[in-house]
Amino acid sequence: MTILITGVTGALGSELKNILPESISPTHRDLDICNFNSVHNFFDNKKIDTVIHTAALTTVRGCEENKSQAMQINVEGTKNLINNFKNSNPRGKFVYISTACVFDGHSGMYDENSIPYPENFYSLTKLLGEYETRKLKNSLIIRTNFVTRKKWPYPKAFVDRFGTYLFANQVATGIKDTVDADKQGIIHIVGDKKISMFELATLTTPDIQPMTMNDYSGPRLTLDMSLNSIHWKKYHIDK
Repeated sequence: MTILITGVTGALGSELKNILPESISPTHRDLDICNFNSVHNFFDNKKIDTVIHTAALTTVRGCEENKSQAMQINVEGTKNLINNFKNSNPRGKFVYISTACVFDGHSGMYDENSIPYPENFYSLTKLLGEYETRKLKNSLIIRTNFVTRKKWPYPKAFVDRFGTYLFANQVATGIKDTVDADKQGIIHIVGDKKISMFELATLTTPDIQPMTMNDYSGPRLTLDMSLNSIHWKKYHIDK
């Protein structure tokens, strides 16, 4: 099976490349998902069985400040991939990596049947990408939330934002597991417990300082990103 991974320079894409070393993993120069001709020519020259689409503009502030770019990458780029892949291999599997942030974050522990309600523009573009993906019969939407297993990139972390977080390498393993199992529809790849962002940060940065949403000024954030799964197993986050 020939697998294409987009976004291999990102945290999740690079981990997928590590566990799927035989996959095709082009850089932006080799495959510009926002350029229809680039995508068309790429699929015209290769036989791809499965696409795992991780490429996206993922910063909430970046999406709010550059809405046209967010739409171009997260929605139009996804459409370019889907349309050209479908024409190249009508039976191929398209795996779209979405986010826990498609939900409003008011209650948490959302499962695959919960109704999305985006709180910000980033979340909206990811949900629109889901809608495009669902047009394909052989597709899988994976919602998750993760961080890299590195030092926390900020001096503080929220004690009042929550999630069923995992590290990027664990999510990559979960994605491979679901692809190997030939899953379709929507699956949440989640940790086995709900923790605060501060608790998450202490796993890699013990001296991290706490903060609350009262200390924050910026675009609207999803407060509770915790997910449940009724269709897949849970994974345990550890150091």
